[in-house]
Amino acid sequence: MKTMRDSFLWHCTVALLVTLSTAMACADEVPAMVAHKVSASAWYVEGVSALGSPANQNFISNAAFVVTPAGVVVIDALGSPALATRLIAEIRKITPQPITHLIVTHYHADHIYGLQTFKALGTRIIAHGAARAYLNSETARLRLEASRQELAPWVDAQTRLVEADEWIDAEKEFAVGGVRFQLKPVGPSHTPEDMAIYMPAEKVLFAGDLVFRSRIPFVGQADSRHWIAALDNLLAFDTNIIVPGHGPLSSEARKDMQLTRDYLVYLRTSMGQAAKNLEPFEEAYKSTDWTQFEHLPLFRVANRMNAYNTYLLLEHEAN
Repeated sequence: MKTMRDSFLWHCTVALLVTLSTAMACADEVPAMVAHKVSASAWYVEGVSALGSPANQNFISNAAFVVTPAGVVVIDALGSPALATRLIAEIRKITPQPITHLIVTHYHADHIYGLQTFKALGTRIIAHGAARAYLNSETARLRLEASRQELAPWVDAQTRLVEADEWIDAEKEFAVGGVRFQLKPVGPSHTPEDMAIYMPAEKVLFAGDLVFRSRIPFVGQADSRHWIAALDNLLAFDTNIIVPGHGPLSSEARKDMQLTRDYLVYLRTSMGQAAKNLEPFEEAYKSTDWTQFEHLPLFRVANRMNAYNTYLLLEHEAN
């Protein structure tokens, strides 16, 4: 059962995200969306390293798609219905095949607000069952309400949360047009419903937000201890290419997972020691040496919130 403190923290996180979105300076032009080839069958589009805004249509995350002889499988739906429409247009430049399946790596706003556009095409949506708790939560309602204000007109009163057609709770393998996909639940990590997707024939791993490249991760309410363990588990895949939830492709799995892992470990070590010593958060944050991470995009808008949430998490773990 969620405690009053947990509820308060969720509300604070939503409010802070809205404040940060308002404060973030944005480019005047909508960022281009271009499908880049990942492997023989797979493609991806890369979002910008920024917070969601009307200027970027909330195009701040990646999405991918796999073209098979029997249809297209999409991974994540992007952060607004308009972006989903643009993604479909990119798919149509490459193939006329129907979009048969969409796999959700996790139910954060920048990955799911485009779901209704794919649903209207008859696409079958697959996600981890742990997301159902979020979909029915006050947090999801408040997040959408805030997005309708902060991301208008791209997220508006017609934008809605969409449930999966198929909820899975364990590892699953399926094939479309002879192309095999392995679905591996890896939460609770970044979210309770994290799911990685692996294509063994082409050795491509779609890691969702377990892997952030070239920017500070958004930690939020993440279970950082399990997130670190999940990164170690992902290294067990025989992977040539990783498509992260944010940032460019990775061809060096261990090296490129290390940034996310090192950051999480550092947060837990520094904030854990402060919580153990009953040091007030403000003092702990000011005395922590952040120099190895402060050059990364979004450090100034995300790091303090990440540190605070980790401080509270480790206070809870200690009790």
